[in-house]
Amino acid sequence: MPSSVRRTVASLVAPKYLVGAVAVIHDSESAEPGQLLLLRQPTKHGWSLPAGLLKRHEAAAVGAARELFEETGVRIDPGELTPGNPNAIIHPVGVVDTVWFGRVPASSTELRVDGGEILEAGWFPVDDLPRLTRNTAQLLARYDIGRKA
Repeated sequence: MPSSVRRTVASLVAPKYLVGAVAVIHDSESAEPGQLLLLRQPTKHGWSLPAGLLKRHEAAAVGAARELFEETGVRIDPGELTPGNPNAIIHPVGVVDTVWFGRVPASSTELRVDGGEILEAGWFPVDDLPRLTRNTAQLLARYDIGRKA
């Protein structure tokens, strides 16, 4: 079989995934276990982490920093983000999330939301988190963060 036909067949039968980036941002000023930046969206029941899909050819850390800024107004250099271990979480619905950790000072970091995609953002003590979306609770538990850890 010619290689072009093999590539076409392989692309048709291979699983396809959407790739996203999640930012887990801690307050750099608070003592452990610290505070976590969460946001509330109109379409979700509970609080979640800043996250979104990567743009074509976008590096995952760059996408995490971009989504963090777009959703909360918080700027962080992609080089200051640390990959989670594991860095990628594969969801059964065909989505792969890369997970990135960062730290910013909550007292001097202004949070800005658009009121449409994101209703509000805030800092919450890790040992007293508000009601989380199911995906957020599962992700944080994977990294031993919060009540479900």
